[in-house]
Amino acid sequence: MSPTLNLTRRRAATAALTGALLVPLAACGGGDGKPAADSSPSTSGSGTASAEPQAANLTVLAASSLTDVFKTAGAAYEKAHPGTKVTFSFAGSQELAAQVKQGAPADALVTADTKTMDGLRAETGTATVVAKNRLVIAAGQGNPFKIDELKDLADSKIKVVLAAPEVPVGRYSKEILDKQAVTVKPVSQEPNVRAVLSKVELGEADAGLVYRTDSAKSGDKVVAVEIPDGQNAVASYPAAALKQSKNAAAATAFVAWLSGPEAQKILQDAGFQKP
Repeated sequence: MSPTLNLTRRRAATAALTGALLVPLAACGGGDGKPAADSSPSTSGSGTASAEPQAANLTVLAASSLTDVFKTAGAAYEKAHPGTKVTFSFAGSQELAAQVKQGAPADALVTADTKTMDGLRAETGTATVVAKNRLVIAAGQGNPFKIDELKDLADSKIKVVLAAPEVPVGRYSKEILDKQAVTVKPVSQEPNVRAVLSKVELGEADAGLVYRTDSAKSGDKVVAVEIPDGQNAVASYPAAALKQSKNAAAATAFVAWLSGPEAQKILQDAGFQKP
């Protein structure tokens, strides 16, 4: 065999061996020779496939009546999203709306009514109702005036405190009192539902109209007198990411999570109704 033929055969064998070694490597990479991205889907806290937003420090403006439940929800969200910190700022919905319009540095908003949220369409993304609530009469400890229905609040001997009419719970209160033709002269009008409840708890008022979920947190400091559904109002809680957020993806993810099974269980365990 000639030396030239022998060299040609050796080169062919080497090329074949090199090609065989490159085949499995190509299968692990993209068409451009770069390593392929992991094709397994990422999952969110709810267990559904989604693109996980980067960790962020989120500031959420939320209605006062969400104070207790959102502390629990925030802790659950942070646990499901390592590296993300959620800070809440609680106030009456009308105060929150004013903060948004003034450009307060925040990422998401949850109000206690759709009217307030609707007035902020230029500042928010799409809003989604994440919970509902109803009103009760919060009577003082032991209910000494034996209040058992709305019309009892018209008694001039009873000191009634209500939220201001521009506050969602104040607007709901006026709605149900007007519907039953009950005239109440409140001793004060408060900026949020927690202030109404506090007045009753401290004995500064004999009764007030608050959300059912708030009265449940008072223990024996107040007596919650149920209002029949036909005489009551339903409070809706819409949530939306703010367009001014510097953490748009994380804010949108948090709002979406509020409608998921984990957050819904937390809300309903606290007495909120399904959206």
